This record gives sequence, C-alpha cells and structure tokens, in this order.
Amino acid sequence: MRETDFISGFAKGLRVIEAFGEATPRLSITDVSTITGLERATARRCLLTLSKLGYAHYDGKFFTLTSRVLRLGHAYLSATPLPRIVQPFLDRLSEATGESASVSVLDGNEVVYIARAAQRRVMSINLSPGSRLPAYCASMGRVLLATLPGQQARNILETTDLKANTQHTLTNIEELLNELQHVREQGYAIVDQELEMGLRSIAIPLIGANGSTVAALNVGTQAVRTELTEMVGRYLPIMRETQAALRLVLL
Repeated sequence: MRETDFISGFAKGLRVIEAFGEATPRLSITDVSTITGLERATARRCLLTLSKLGYAHYDGKFFTLTSRVLRLGHAYLSATPLPRIVQPFLDRLSEATGESASVSVLDGNEVVYIARAAQRRVMSINLSPGSRLPAYCASMGRVLLATLPGQQARNILETTDLKANTQHTLTNIEELLNELQHVREQGYAIVDQELEMGLRSIAIPLIGANGSTVAALNVGTQAVRTELTEMVGRYLPIMRETQAALRLVLL
C-alpha cells in the first residue's frame, strides 16, 4: 500500500473506538489519550466526531459507545459466511458434549469469537460473537498461533502483555513457544485454568478444503466437572468429527 493511500485520521478514529472495552466502558478524553497514545486534542476531536455521528454518548465528562457501533461488527458477521456455516455444526457439537463450544479467528494478539453455542456459562465473563480474549492463554489462541511461522508467533508474543491471570498461566515466551510446538505436533491445545481459575478448554484448528487453517474450534468446561484426561478422551473424538465435516464445506 502506498503511503498516500493511508488515511491517518480514519486510523486514529478506529484506535479510539478500540480503546473502549469491558473494563473501560466509560472514558474521558484524557483516558482515551493515554490508552491510544494520541495527543489529547486529537483524541478529543475523534471522540466528538463519534458523538456527532451517533457512535458515542457524551455526558460532559465521559464518553460511552452507543449501540450504533454494533453495526460495524454486524457488517463483518453479515458479509462473512464463516459464522453462518459453522453455527449448526457448533450447535450439534455442544449438544453432543453437553458443554459450550466456540469458533474464533486470530486478530493480532487476540482471538475474536465469531460463533458460539453455550450449554452453560463456564467463565465469569459472558462470551458471545465479537468477544475477545488474549491468544497466548486461550486454547483457540494457541491453536491459531501454532499455525504461524515461529518468528511471527514470537513477534506476537513479544508485543503482548503476558500477565499471569492465575498461578497456572504461562508467561515466559520461550515456554509458550515450546507449548506452541507441542500443539503443532499433537494437533490440539489444552489450556488448564490459565485464563481463569476453574476453566479448562480444548481446541483444534478448522482447516479449509485448500489445507489452510480458517479458524479454531474449542469446547470449554469447568474443572470440577471434567478431568484433564477426559478432555482428550471424551471431547477430542467428537471435535475431530466436526473438524472433518467442516473441512468439506469450508473454502
């Protein structure tokens, strides 16, 4: 892309939208400036523009995103056939396992949920299409990172805040890279209470007809209900069946 094709103002506006999240639903101009690294005056103009267009509400001190922002995510979900294709398979997988099942894609150092079938709530946060989780400590994230060339995966990990969510979380880059190699070799990833205490999940790649990885599929369960050995014995065979069925319909 030529430098003249890049619209810096548009890019700054997107950075401002991305500053909002579950932990930061209400932000002041100073907050947004700090999170995005934009100058305060630039952050102010972006926020006021979003407010003028109906994408944000301003109470005189704090800004909050409005439901109009959902149009942006809906545009992706509507224009991309993947969520519609995988949903019936997810529903059947969730019914067969009695657990929640999800499909995600990689976006930078995060996984983005594009489809989900929930039997029960397994995390303290409510996951739904559009939800994001850090890739390094999520089973689907590790599966997707494992499909990347080693240096690319390292670069992503080096630019990630590798915080210890629990005492089980891997935060050392070399240990994580070794784990990614293990995932490549065995074809699946298991994360045991690294993202949140009490949560275990197993994930596999979803591979298209051309052999490339399209997304990741997982089953999540509560540790008190399922032992680690059961993750492979009970869930992996059913997940493999779903993987094989989807390969016939994914491009």
